[in-house]
Amino acid sequence: MHQFGGPEVFHVEEIATPSPGPNEVLVRVHAIGVNPVETYLRSGSNPALKLPYTPGTDAVGVVEKVGTSVSSCRVGDRVYTARTISGAYAEFTLCAENDAHALPARLSFIEGAAINIPYATAYRALFQRGVVRDGETVLIHGASGGVGIAAVQLARDARLKIIGTAGTDRGLALVREYGADLVLDHHDAKYLDQVMAFTNGAGVNLIVEMLANVNLGKDLTLLAQGGRVVVVGSRDNVEIAPRDLMSREADVRGLMLFNASATELEEIHSALHVGFESSALKPIIGKEHSLANATQAHVDVMSPGAYGKIVLVP
Repeated sequence: MHQFGGPEVFHVEEIATPSPGPNEVLVRVHAIGVNPVETYLRSGSNPALKLPYTPGTDAVGVVEKVGTSVSSCRVGDRVYTARTISGAYAEFTLCAENDAHALPARLSFIEGAAINIPYATAYRALFQRGVVRDGETVLIHGASGGVGIAAVQLARDARLKIIGTAGTDRGLALVREYGADLVLDHHDAKYLDQVMAFTNGAGVNLIVEMLANVNLGKDLTLLAQGGRVVVVGSRDNVEIAPRDLMSREADVRGLMLFNASATELEEIHSALHVGFESSALKPIIGKEHSLANATQAHVDVMSPGAYGKIVLVP
């Protein structure tokens, strides 16, 4: 992209293949994960972003070249990236050595494109920001999307009580299939009552919130004493009643994966590797587009009815 704007600003261009520096890795890309944050950056949410710009953090492929000081991976290794230097929407991407993680043997390249932002965000929401405890009840709003279904799987593996919401029959079936104890249509006017009935009136301990501008005010009325809401996504402002927080001594906590420390990221990716290798975690792919069709992928990722992960294939 040479300018900020709508999805139509994307253009396919031939550029020189980047070369890795001393602590860098060049990856031949086989699949790319599309994330909502990339639509915000494309639209100009960070005007300091240097143009022209190739978006994306979540590339999956095979190591093509390594820098002189790289020791953790070798040419030919299958990897997924947790960040990129040159952008993921490309046939080749450059990343720092520490951001190239071994792709679990059980996963295809397409599945690997669903790992980084969805599963890392879900893990951070549940365990690092949400500090969920054994036996607690978690409500996952938008549980059929990439982050949502990752959170369902992680919560199931942690033996939590899970309430998941979705907005389509297909999404509801997916959330049910992957282990939610109670699955609700968030378009149903009575779904808040059903949440409270499930908890016998006590409320939920943790809410993972994908659309805070719509749900946050209602979320606060569903919390148990000492409950937490972790805000993963929001597209506008929202009005809340602070007394709903005060009476429960509850917390609203923001999350931005890019703020995670090196130690926290190491914990995240180590835990995810174990989960994928054991089959406790399984990426769900909703749609595949060609790299040349990134414009449509950006339309799809912001459309209602989220279902799994949207992936680009070069």
